[in-house]
This record gives sequence, C-alpha cells and structure tokens, in this order.
Amino acid sequence: MKNKGVGPSGQDDAGGPAAPTASPGPTASIVTATADSVPDQPHALARARAFAEPLIASETLDTGENILVHADAVAAILKSIGGSETMQAAPYLVYSCQHLNKPQEVIVKAFGANYAALAMETTKLVQVQRQARTAHAKAQLLDDPAAQTENVRKMLLAFSRDLRVVMLRLASRLQTLRYYAATRQAAPGALAHESLHVFAPLANRLGIGQIKWEMEDLAFRFLEPDIYRQTARWLDEKRVERESFMAALRAQLERELNQNGIAALVQGRPKHIYSIVKKMRGKSLDFEQVFDIRALRVIAADVNGCYAALGYVHSRFTPVEGEFDDYIAKPKTNGYQSLHTVVRDEAGRAIEIQIRTQAMHDHAENGVAAHWAYKEAGVKGYGGVSASSEYDAKIAVLRQLLAWERDLSGPAAQRARDANQGLFEDRIYVLTPDAAIVELPQGATAVDFAYSVHTNLGHRCRGARIDGVMVPLNTPLQNGQTVEVITVKEGGPSRDWLNPELGFLSSHRAKSKVRAWFNALTMEKTVAKGREAVEKLLQREGKTAMKLDALALQLGFKTADDLFEVVGKDELSLRTIENMLRPPEPALSQDDYVLAKKTRQSDKSGQAGKGNVLVVGLDSLLTQLAKCCKPAPPDAILGFVTKGKGVSIHRSDCSNFRNMASGSPDRVIEVAWNSPKTPDGSVYPVDVAVEAADRQGLLRDISEVFTKEKMNVIGVQTQSVKDNRGGTAWMTFTVEVAQSGRLNQVLAVVAEVPGVRTARRR
Repeated sequence: MKNKGVGPSGQDDAGGPAAPTASPGPTASIVTATADSVPDQPHALARARAFAEPLIASETLDTGENILVHADAVAAILKSIGGSETMQAAPYLVYSCQHLNKPQEVIVKAFGANYAALAMETTKLVQVQRQARTAHAKAQLLDDPAAQTENVRKMLLAFSRDLRVVMLRLASRLQTLRYYAATRQAAPGALAHESLHVFAPLANRLGIGQIKWEMEDLAFRFLEPDIYRQTARWLDEKRVERESFMAALRAQLERELNQNGIAALVQGRPKHIYSIVKKMRGKSLDFEQVFDIRALRVIAADVNGCYAALGYVHSRFTPVEGEFDDYIAKPKTNGYQSLHTVVRDEAGRAIEIQIRTQAMHDHAENGVAAHWAYKEAGVKGYGGVSASSEYDAKIAVLRQLLAWERDLSGPAAQRARDANQGLFEDRIYVLTPDAAIVELPQGATAVDFAYSVHTNLGHRCRGARIDGVMVPLNTPLQNGQTVEVITVKEGGPSRDWLNPELGFLSSHRAKSKVRAWFNALTMEKTVAKGREAVEKLLQREGKTAMKLDALALQLGFKTADDLFEVVGKDELSLRTIENMLRPPEPALSQDDYVLAKKTRQSDKSGQAGKGNVLVVGLDSLLTQLAKCCKPAPPDAILGFVTKGKGVSIHRSDCSNFRNMASGSPDRVIEVAWNSPKTPDGSVYPVDVAVEAADRQGLLRDISEVFTKEKMNVIGVQTQSVKDNRGGTAWMTFTVEVAQSGRLNQVLAVVAEVPGVRTARRR
C-alpha cells in the first residue's frame, strides 16, 4: 500500500495527508541539540529502527522509494557527516509519527523528550516546507524571488531552533535526489530548484561540503540535463589521463616540498560539474579557460611555510600572469585567508594551487568565512547575496551545536543551552495563504503581517485567521503559522492600533503607516478648510471662473492643495490673495501718475497732500506721489508739474523723473516733506524686489517676515524661471511704510530667509 504521508525526504513532503498536528509547546519548540535531560541512550539507533520497522517497512513515499530503505539511507548519510546516534535514530521516529495517535507522548515515554522534540519539530517543519514549495511551483512568490529564497533558508533554521532538524532535512533531501538519479527518474522541477537554491547553499553555510557538492550536481542534472551531460562529456574525455596526472603531480609536489624543508600536505581538489558551469557563466569562460579543473591544495605548517611553498611552486612551474591573489596578507572581508595561484607545467597545462595553514583551512571550510561566503557573496562572486549580517553570526553559533550535541551530559550541554538561547527570538517567519514567506519581528501580530504585505491591506484589515482559526487582531504570531487577513472594501486603521498597551502593532513599518494615515486625514481636513476659505473669497471678488491651480502658481505654490494647506493653517492671510486679485490700474503716460494712497488720517482741512508734501512758494497745490519710484519720507524728492493733474512727486534718483526733467526743465519745482508736529499715521506704498532660489514655501516665509515686523503687504507679484542653478524666483512686494529708513531694517531680515539672494527697494 502506498503511503502519501510526510517525512524528511524531498518528494514525500510534496503531497498526501498532513502529518499529525501535535507539536511541542512553547518550551519544547526551542529544544536544542543539547536540551535533553538525559544523555544518549544505549543502542538508541537499533531500538528506533526496531520501533519503526513494523510501521513503515511496507510503506512507500510519493517517489516510490520504500520508507524504511529511505530512513536507512538518511541515517547512513548522517553518520558520514558526524551525526550522533540520536540524529541517526531520528529518521525512523519521524516516519513513525504519522502512524501514532499521540506521537509526542509515545516517543517521550519510549525514547525521551529530546528524541520526541527532534521528531516533532522535523515533522512540523516538513509541513511548512511543503507549503512553501507548492507556492513556488505556482509562481506565487513575493516581488523579490531572491529575497524569498533567502527567507526560506532563514526559516529552515529559525523555525526549528534545532540544528539537527536542518541536518535531517539536508540528509533526507540528498537521499531523495540520489533515489531519482539511481532509478533514472526526472525529479520534479520545484524540488530540484529548491534543492539547488535553498538546501545546497544551506549545507554550504553549515560547512557540510560533501552534501553541498553532491546536492548541487544532482539538482543541476535534473534542472538542466543537456548542459549537465555536455559538461560531463568534457570532463570524461580525458578523465583517466587527468586523474593519473594529478595523482602523480600531487605526490611529486608533496615529496619535493618536504625534501626542500617545507613541511606540507598536498591534496587534490575535485571539481564538480555545477561549480564548473557556474564559473563559466559567471566569468564568461570557455571550458578550457577554467583553470581549476586541475587543482591542488597545499596545507603548510605555518604562515612562513605558506610563502615558502608559494616560492617553490613559482620556481618549479610557470606562473600565469594576473592569476595570483594573496588573501593571507589581505584577507577577504569575511576573514577568508589563503594564497591562490595558477601555474603551467612543462606541457603548458594550467593548474590552480591554493596554499594555506590547517587553521586557515578549517576556518575556510567550517568558520564564519566558510566556502559559501566568498562563492556567494564576494565582490567578484556569482551569487550577488550579501554575506555580512547578524544572521551569519547566528549561523556560526548554530554550527557548533552539532559538535556539542555529542556530549549531552557534560559541561558543553549547558554552554550550548546558554549560547542557543534567543538566537532567533528577534524574528519570526510566517506564511501567506499562498505560502509565500513573510519575515516579521518577534511579537508581531496579524496587523503587522497585513502592513508588511501591502499598506492598503493593513488599512482595511478587520480580522484574521491563523492556521484557519479566527483570532483577535492583537494575537502574537508564531513561526510557521499561516495567516489570512480579513478585510473590508473601504476604511482605515483604528487609533487603538497605536496604543502600545493594547499590543496591536509591533513593527516600526506598520506603526509609521498607521501614523501616516492619520496625518493624511488631518491634512485633508486642513486642505478642505483652506479650500472653502479661498473659494468664498473668489465668490466675493467675482473671480469664480479663475482656475485654482493658476491662482496657486501666481502666489508661488506648486499646487492648489499647497495653497489651501497654508490658508487652512492660517499661515497665509486671505488679504494677500485679495490684493493680488484686484485688477491693476491702467498704465499712464509719463505725465499721468496714479494718486498716492490716501493717508489713513487726513488733516482737518481735508486737502489731499496738505500734510504730506509742501511745494516751495505755492500753497494748496494738488500733489501726487509717483507710482514709478514710490517716494516715502525721508527720501530726497523733487516735483514735476503735469498737465492738469497737479504736481507729481518723485524721488530725486528716479530715472523717469530725470528723463522728463531733461525734456522740460522749466516744469521742475522744489518740494519737501511736511513734518507735522504730531504723528498723523500716514503710510506710503513702496516696492521691494527680492531674488531667491525657487523652492516650496518661499512666498510664505518672506510674507511671515513682513507680518512679524508689522509691515502691511498690499500687493505681490512673482515670477519663476528654471536655470542652471535649479530655478530662480523674482518677487515684488508692495508694502506700506511710515518711514523708508525702517524698510532697510526689514530688508536685512528678509535677506536672511533661506534661499534669498538679494532683497532691495526698487
């Protein structure tokens, strides 16, 4: 009878009924490789196999492989990489779980909590793994496939909290690939892709080279069979000749080094098909240009021995120019150290040689700077994946658990528990209904999850299901859970979500999105208030046909909403808009000047100009302040007699006055400012020219200066031009002053406004 249950293999967790839902509680879920209360039990492997054999001996996986045979093979792989008897026994217990009503209780009684936790955690992880791979097959991934793949890698470790679970998954997947190859079946594409892009790099990160290389080659064989066969043919053409040559060269070089007083061990370096293809693609090389098809590694006694060996190799063979790297003197950023060189023998054959100490070799193979770092993340590497992160430091700690697990009853057990505590407690990994993996901070809720998927989904979130069960929105999520968000068609977040005591939000991203929503809501009200005020003003002025965007541009704002915002905040007076809306008076000839603004307090006689300007030798003569120069006390002034409109008063430096005076000098008369005994409140309009770098809010900032200085602005004109400086704004303000001397003080303040280049009186 064919069983479609779940287990640690590859294809078996791709279908069939789910495994028992029983899982360890919060304490058991973080059991590590050293967390058992008792040491390894005598004959645990034999007992576990005997326990499982009646249950699984006649069962098969979806692949067609017998489950007991598969478990035997997985146990053998684990033994080959140094796995303890506990690990070797685990595959049998994992496959037994689906046949037990209460698997955790049964295994605890028979083997102990450590074995039960390992079996249950592996079973639970397989379920999540199956969901993620199914989603991958349907191409329902996040926007960034590379990030999604990395999340799968992280989850394999973060979810289990037990390095042995990951080791079981690696060994089981390798056996599944071996079975497909041995039976000449084509492995499913999703399984092969996951093996190449998730499991093999994970094995690499853990320093398990023999699993990494074999898994890469097998997965690549199924994904790109034609390229695999072609590369294999290239290698096979002269395999016997090459292998015999390399064996002789290895022995000869080791002998010669030792004869010359350089203690060293020389090893061969097998080149695998996938690494050859990756290098050819990554560096655009032909097969013959891949130098390290023939490769040796020299292990020297110390650093001096490394350089001595390098010197001998370069004297013994011909170095290839440009193919030498000294990573001992200048280690890579990940700590990797070695000497790399390529030489040619007498026949011209290229040979790559790496020279390092045993400590460097151990570090390169098993340390934080393991082989994966410079292959996947180096500056000249192929993967494009950054290797420097806090995550990698955690991997370094987890890597030690495999060794510590062998001494469950000794002091190392306590050290392992202490080291592993909280390794991944800062992040969790949950699934969308389509099984895409989402990374969240520890303590995150369904609301955090919704905002991490899409901002609009978060705004409309009203409920959530976790693993199909309705829960309150402030329920903290756990690793591996599937989260489904229930939304409304329209709506926004609740202010309660920002209350930290209620626990609705944990992530900074979600909190900022909620705050932004409420800030936007407040802004909408402010803009609506400003819009209403401006539209009422346009109605009063009979300008309802005027386009609001055009009005905003005239006032120095980019959009109408920007104008409404400052009006709604009372940062811009409606009087400024009102003055701008008034139609300009018609242009007059040089002899026709607009009457100056009447004083706020006329003299008792009511004669215009009586209290402002005196005409020397004449009395009660009509005077008007010229609009071209807008004089104000105590400016030096002169008068010009116009035809029928009295005397126009100009500043003595007015260019218009000079032109008129040169043509009719007889019409020039002397005038002077009248100095009343008591201030009469008279004010005079003057023009101020401002040049500034164009920017948002410039008009508002300058207007605020005049307001603070209690100087009334009765008109403003602006013009903006794009130039090589980014944009220049020219502004003309008409302000009322009692004394022009006061204006100079205010202009000094205007010149300090950010962006203002010049501020002067016209």
